[in-house]
Amino acid sequence: MKRLLVCLALSLVAAIPARADLLPLAALSTYLNGLTTAEGSFTQINADGSVATGDIYLHRPGRIRFDYEGGELIVIAGGQQVAIFDGRSNTPPEQYPLAQTPLNLILARNVDLAASGMVVGHAFDGVATRVTAQDPARPEIGTIELVFTGDPIELRQWIITDSTGSQTTLVLGNMVQGGRLPASLFNITQEIASRGRD
Repeated sequence: MKRLLVCLALSLVAAIPARADLLPLAALSTYLNGLTTAEGSFTQINADGSVATGDIYLHRPGRIRFDYEGGELIVIAGGQQVAIFDGRSNTPPEQYPLAQTPLNLILARNVDLAASGMVVGHAFDGVATRVTAQDPARPEIGTIELVFTGDPIELRQWIITDSTGSQTTLVLGNMVQGGRLPASLFNITQEIASRGRD
């Protein structure tokens, strides 16, 4: 079942036409730096093979939000922190510094994939360009593998491998770029306060 779900998610990328060559790191960095706001849907494949879906909101630099289907789970990055809100729990959200996650690499103000020690893998798989990156100052926190198609360049999915080797794949779908997103979407303190009033 797990293999079937992974193949299904990867087929979303495989079905998309792409230029048949390796996209250079400089072009991918330029694309990410120009990606200021975006919103759309996502499919997440967890290490245990379970699948979750929801909506994603991105506001670079430093901000991202995942609203999982069902409304029980929300993950917010903002103010250099990441907070995980679990509606099934009465405890405060789990929080940790954004800098301690590989996702920080694409949320940085200035993404430079050519920086020394950042990219540990750069290849074309016949459909997409895959870039595996790590924080050179914190390689122990894990890696993020970014999957891009070309003509025009688009980020299609990422795979985060944490410090234990556990992998989480997130496939992006129907992303709309350049819209206005309210700051409240990424305000962890405001989200905590609003839940306290429920």
